[in-house]
Amino acid sequence: MFWTVRDALVRDTWRAIPMTLGAVCLTSVFQIVQNTSWGFQPVQDLGSVKAADPLGTALMRTPLSLFVPALDLPVWGALAQILLVFGIAEICIGWWRTLLIGYVATLAGTTYARIGLALGPDHPLGLPVSDRIVNDTGPSAAVVGLAIYVCWRYRAYLTGALVILAMIGEVLVKDNLAGKEHLAAITAVMAVCVLRARWGPVRSRVMLGPHPPP
Repeated sequence: MFWTVRDALVRDTWRAIPMTLGAVCLTSVFQIVQNTSWGFQPVQDLGSVKAADPLGTALMRTPLSLFVPALDLPVWGALAQILLVFGIAEICIGWWRTLLIGYVATLAGTTYARIGLALGPDHPLGLPVSDRIVNDTGPSAAVVGLAIYVCWRYRAYLTGALVILAMIGEVLVKDNLAGKEHLAAITAVMAVCVLRARWGPVRSRVMLGPHPPP
């Protein structure tokens, strides 16, 4: 993975990650606009997803929700995550797969929030009613999902395991909606990896087995 990223950046410099740079710029614009007196509500209407929203509304907002930073976290963290993880993923698996896996992870988190609320706070996987008005994770669920997928594609299993352990630790330390949505994103992306390993292209199927002979 390191050499793939290094060679692409040496050869093409910033031209190797145009989608990632666009995502960073879009997230920056949303951050600036939502902190103005006139821009908060328009940004919420375009890209804020809550479990209380009608499903159709949530699905329409999901594409832009990846780029709306959380209100209670410093924006530089979201920008750094996007630049690093989206950039590595764009180089390693291409821009359209990066967006696809990011959306799968985000939708998994959104879907879990609705299921968790239906299960209720007394269920081990349930959520309290108060979480119905909490914004979804923004770009972080996509970042976690992409990290797992790229680690699988490049057989970086130790790094992938560390990401999973870190997300489990997050839930144990701070049991909130965002942490549980991250675990839902990981579960969904791992399911995608298993499906591709079993029934995907030959290159994907050999990733979990020994390398073919030269």
